[in-house]
Amino acid sequence: MDSAQPPHPAALSRYRLHTSEGIFVVSFTPAGVAHLYFPNAIRIAIHSRPPDDARLRGWLAITAKALKSILKGGPPGALPPLDLACATPFQAKVWKELQRIPRGKTRSYAEVARAIGHPKAARAVGTACGANPIPLIIPCHRVIASDGTLGGFSGGLDWKRRLLAIERD
Repeated sequence: MDSAQPPHPAALSRYRLHTSEGIFVVSFTPAGVAHLYFPNAIRIAIHSRPPDDARLRGWLAITAKALKSILKGGPPGALPPLDLACATPFQAKVWKELQRIPRGKTRSYAEVARAIGHPKAARAVGTACGANPIPLIIPCHRVIASDGTLGGFSGGLDWKRRLLAIERD
């Protein structure tokens, strides 16, 4: 597993996404969505006016629609490009596998490790999940411990419980 983390390009811009679950923050680079932050997770300068760039305006609208659908238990639908330039090759494999986990289902860290061809890398899978820059869209909340406990979550266990409950309903 490659642990070297390539530098991430500077974010093009950050915007608030108002949802029924709070205000998320999304960061875009010229390549697409680079980060999604949970409500109250960061305190940074955020654009308060709509983007001037038509492409960015479209990405923002698509991201907002996807996030709102996910938070209601639905599929994200169309997504803008995801900028995962920050991923190591191992993280990229994990994040791709996470996107294959169906809504309302969970997989253990060990199951994900086996699925990507690294059967002894369950802990590394957990680390990759924790490094996921676009939670919810890349659904790391669907990964749990082999004993059925929740494990960890970058947004906190309350968010993980909430997201899993939303998807089960």
